[in-house]
Amino acid sequence: MLMAGAVLGMASGLSACVGSFDPETDASSPLAPRVQALVDANRTYPRWEDFPRSSEPVPPAAQVAQQVNTLRATGGALANEVSTLQWQNSDPAALEREVAARVAATPVSPDAARTAAELDAYAQSLRDRAKAPPPVGRTSTPQPQPAPQ
Repeated sequence: MLMAGAVLGMASGLSACVGSFDPETDASSPLAPRVQALVDANRTYPRWEDFPRSSEPVPPAAQVAQQVNTLRATGGALANEVSTLQWQNSDPAALEREVAARVAATPVSPDAARTAAELDAYAQSLRDRAKAPPPVGRTSTPQPQPAPQ
């Protein structure tokens, strides 16, 4: 059933695409002849012969019909169930106010409340602290090292 449905869906999708998509090649382009040759060579692709064969046998027509009827019945039941739902957000402005109030009532971390300028100043202070110290002056005589203990 799945395979038959997929094949039917693919076939209808391909037929819709073929009819609605007919691009034109820019004739002034230096690649136009090559593009047109490629398009013409592959105009009939894909063909059924190019698809791999399935290892599963095709289900009998009665089984496919039964599965289609089952899908129709469950789809109808779902549509009935959806039609009985009580939608509560018929006023989008009221929903927006409610959500804004809930967000405003949520406490915010002090780190998240910083402004962009504060964050830039903090980052610059960290960069300033991370600078290497000035180099130590070199002398010509070696300094004595303390004895290990």
